[in-house]
Amino acid sequence: MKINILTIFPEMFAPLRESMLGRAEEKGILEFNIVDIREFTTNKHKRVDDTPYGGGAGMVMQVQPILDAYRGSDMGGQVIYMSPRGEILSQEIAEELSGLDEITILCGHYEGVDQRVLDLLDAREISIGDYVLTGGELPAMVLIDTVARFIEGVLASEESAMEESVYSGLLEYPHYSKPREIEGLEVPEVLTSGNHGEIDLWRFEKAVELTAERRPEMLEKYVKSGREFSKRERMILEKNTR
Repeated sequence: MKINILTIFPEMFAPLRESMLGRAEEKGILEFNIVDIREFTTNKHKRVDDTPYGGGAGMVMQVQPILDAYRGSDMGGQVIYMSPRGEILSQEIAEELSGLDEITILCGHYEGVDQRVLDLLDAREISIGDYVLTGGELPAMVLIDTVARFIEGVLASEESAMEESVYSGLLEYPHYSKPREIEGLEVPEVLTSGNHGEIDLWRFEKAVELTAERRPEMLEKYVKSGREFSKRERMILEKNTR
């Protein structure tokens, strides 16, 4: 997948060259095309913003530098504008975008971008939550990381993306590693038993309990999803949905 990024802070995207995303780029699975919008402004002071029509606080990013950066930098595919007024990023959106060959992400700043940019580029607005950040760079990285996990070859195991918390329908169960005991806290005995059936059931029970406590609406959706449950699984669900 080719991922184009339009930003006035290209240096903020250095983390994309690290960890799993960096390895995916080295393998040719991902391609990052990061473009500095300031390089395309006609303003001698490299300004890319101006005051808003109608008055009000803040500045608005202008059409010209964004449009010229897009058109002059070999970009295409679905254009996405990271915006707090956009649709909330979800598993379904991430999976949908992961099936595309190319996307272009526009990172706004100040009070946002001139609406005409979004209209001309037919941009899809996506938010990572009901809060406001100083710019679109961090949300863009969240979007990229979320989408990349669904692309074949990015993760070590294709299964792991769907088994993670949230994607399975439940919050993830607790994890433990060595040593077996530390500062009086021991690993649950069932995890050292070697009985994989009981281990799976314990993990299911803990996932259900956490979801009931923290995201009850998610558990309700999970119960109504039409999945088939064993007798013991049904007992765990009934105990946590009363």
